[in-house]
Amino acid sequence: MKLVALMSGGIDSPVAAYLMSEVGADVVLLHMDNRPFSDDKSIEKVQKLAQKLRDATGKEFPLFIAEHGKSQTAIKEHCGYYQCVMCKRVMMFVAAEFARQHGCSGIIMGDSLGQVASQTLRNLRAETVDLDFKVVRPLIGMDKIEIEAIGKEIGTYDISIIKDMPCKAVPLKPATESESRRVLEFQSKLDFPKLIEESVNSISECPCKC
Repeated sequence: MKLVALMSGGIDSPVAAYLMSEVGADVVLLHMDNRPFSDDKSIEKVQKLAQKLRDATGKEFPLFIAEHGKSQTAIKEHCGYYQCVMCKRVMMFVAAEFARQHGCSGIIMGDSLGQVASQTLRNLRAETVDLDFKVVRPLIGMDKIEIEAIGKEIGTYDISIIKDMPCKAVPLKPATESESRRVLEFQSKLDFPKLIEESVNSISECPCKC
């Protein structure tokens, strides 16, 4: 089983990648480069997290980087308070196409139900409408304390809490009860296939073994 893990610099996604690796998955890491809505430190953190996962498991955890700033700009211009939902939707479609190209059978997400605005049950459903690709959420029923405990055990937690610039694209009041119909309406305002294609085409493997 080979899976793509969408990897941020936060606490949850490295733990999700680790748990799936522990049950036998070969995990490929994909980080969506959010600059200019984040800073260079986010890339440095992901590189360090990838190396910590290698150290903890003895597995390869190759790390790939995809450009995401152009997509974020388009979403910000057209999608208003659905910014976070549409951002995750773009990331998942990019990850799904990348997974298909690399013989992976699913995407690993670090979602924990209700933990943040984008992770309500309705948002999780709306984000994946028409995705047509397997999504694995190993943390879905865990609370923050349980997730942090695993992060501390494997050594990713101290890296994840290093301060970096929070995402500047997040709206003042992000949608928490998204509708699939509205997601598709907002998507029609974007050149969605082109955004996905350009992001996928930008993907390159990070050579750094930090």
